[in-house]
Amino acid sequence: MLSIGSVVLGVSDVRRAAAFWMDALGYAPREEIEDAWVVLVPAVGTGVQLALGLSETPVQEYPRIHLDLYVEDAAEQVAEVERLVSLGAQRVDWDRYPDDPDFVVLADPDGNRFCVIDTSHG
Repeated sequence: MLSIGSVVLGVSDVRRAAAFWMDALGYAPREEIEDAWVVLVPAVGTGVQLALGLSETPVQEYPRIHLDLYVEDAAEQVAEVERLVSLGAQRVDWDRYPDDPDFVVLADPDGNRFCVIDTSHG
């Protein structure tokens, strides 16, 4: 039976991306960070691994795959978005928001898009 082992993001600077995602998610490198590759794992407990690999492919404006990061309510969403921006994420001027979105689109320092989702949103 198959299971997902890691989510992999292509990045232009593995060390910079690792620093951002470790701070953002509270993850740690599974092994030593290399210039071309690292696998990040939860520092405490278990969870999805995030692998970062060196890539020269340009970032997609409308990526087919992205990360959704969950928070419990709107106040936590605001706080987390601000925290992530302070770590180096950028707000994305997303032209595909619905009228009453439960998500905020951000980009990591490499431009990879991800969403912060308010799971309490009705």
